[in-house]
Amino acid sequence: MKTVDRAAGAKERWLEERYAPAVAKRPERKARFSTLSDAPVDPLYTSEDLADLSYQRDLGFPGEFPYTRGIQASMYRGRLWTMRQFAGFGSPEDTNRRFHYLLEHGVTGLSVAFDMPALMGRDADDPLSRGEVGREGVAVSTLADMEILFEGIPQDQVTTSMTINGPASIVWAMYLAAAEGKGIPLAALGGTIQNDCLKEYIAQREWIVPVKPAMELVVDTMRFGARETPRWNPISVSGYHIREAGATALQELAFTLIDGLEYVRWGVEAGLDIDEFVPRISFFFDVHNDFFEEIAKLRAARRIWAREIERRYHPKNERALMLRTHAQTAGVSLTAQQPYNNVVRVALQGLAAVLGGTQSLHTNSLDETYALPTEEAVTLALRTQQIIAHETGVADTVDPLGGSYYLEHLTTEMERGFQRYLEEIEAMGGMVEAVERGYPQREITEASFHFQQQVEEREKIVVGVNAYATAEEAPIPVLRIDPEVERRQVERLVEVRRKRDAGRWRASLDALRAAATEHGELMPAFLECARAYASVGEQVAVLKEVYGLYHDPGYF
Repeated sequence: MKTVDRAAGAKERWLEERYAPAVAKRPERKARFSTLSDAPVDPLYTSEDLADLSYQRDLGFPGEFPYTRGIQASMYRGRLWTMRQFAGFGSPEDTNRRFHYLLEHGVTGLSVAFDMPALMGRDADDPLSRGEVGREGVAVSTLADMEILFEGIPQDQVTTSMTINGPASIVWAMYLAAAEGKGIPLAALGGTIQNDCLKEYIAQREWIVPVKPAMELVVDTMRFGARETPRWNPISVSGYHIREAGATALQELAFTLIDGLEYVRWGVEAGLDIDEFVPRISFFFDVHNDFFEEIAKLRAARRIWAREIERRYHPKNERALMLRTHAQTAGVSLTAQQPYNNVVRVALQGLAAVLGGTQSLHTNSLDETYALPTEEAVTLALRTQQIIAHETGVADTVDPLGGSYYLEHLTTEMERGFQRYLEEIEAMGGMVEAVERGYPQREITEASFHFQQQVEEREKIVVGVNAYATAEEAPIPVLRIDPEVERRQVERLVEVRRKRDAGRWRASLDALRAAATEHGELMPAFLECARAYASVGEQVAVLKEVYGLYHDPGYF
């Protein structure tokens, strides 16, 4: 960086002449300083630590390659990030009321959490769904549920994010069909379906078919999305669940971006136009407690993505180089002990996400270690974002921490670490092959075990857990799901099956089976299944019949 004077050896002189005597007089408070991911941290960073950094090559300006400082020139001076609170519990009616409540209190985008039966591709009346219907998200089995879920919601005016993966195509088709029923053209819909199968096999483990057929389903949605829903992101490549499974910040960054590159490779090999489908690939990152490491991770992600897509494909559409991301504060960092401490954690994590340049953000609620959030808790989480936006000043200038010696060092180290993982995984033949070998799964397991050891040995302090604990905890309000939800959902599903056009329903499933067998386009078939009120479980059964089942090889 030519604008910064460097005195070679000045840092070494300071360490010897000033720092060492200070430490001798007052010893450092712990034996080793490291980031949350256990990367070593020096006592001071100077221009000497950025000797290889070129401003124009590595930083540049916001809105310009390599987008380290942000993908838009004006960033939050032009428009604030989308404040998108994750919501979904109980029945579609329950969640619809929560959606209206959130919109009335300033949410600018909706985000849907589905219950475990829906995530696993099961209907409310499946024996394996008993006791789980509506428990950790909203219950959705057919288009009838989706219609209730978005009743009174202007789907062409509010963007919607849906966190579902194995049956993503099926649920997306239901959302599209619900909009059709309101007379809304598909091209007017904006939002995201997560639809990231790779991270299921790596971390979250909610799959419905083997890896390669699942990849084909993702490619099918990218093809349909590029043609029919230009404002929609048909995939959100998720590092969030990788991090929640115990990955380090570097592993989250590396595995997520390599997953993204794998989806691009499969799309190109399927004949999709790089300039049409890649700009609609979005990302989703976790934001954990290590403030500077998380900011560096988001900045490095943009730089790496731009460089890798440019190096591999040379797109004509500049937007293909721009990594757009949603961020969510770290659920795994929340503690049941002293839950009000979670308010502080979430505020700092949300601030890091904004300083890192996220495009949208969800802030967790203080009670989410116990249950789905209450209205009071989710309102406080939303107010946290609004205070960051309007009272701190961090949104008034672009990339306010850019140029920090420490931050730029961390950003560069993230990129170097990514390259190491990329070389290993490409030597295996790509991420699909690496997943089938269990490589990322083992890496995450080892990292998670190492961090737990550090907590137990008090190398890492978790306030209220292994330090500053209290004998008694004050109870907090908890959202409880009425057991009647499951009974009513099963009754609705039975009624839908009784009233639907049996001929159309049967024909829609036959067409889906044929399309899957012949490796044809599936989204038109899923749309017709939705219109015929075929259930999630019925459609998943067809996919399993054609593609087979996935069995966890048990790498651990």
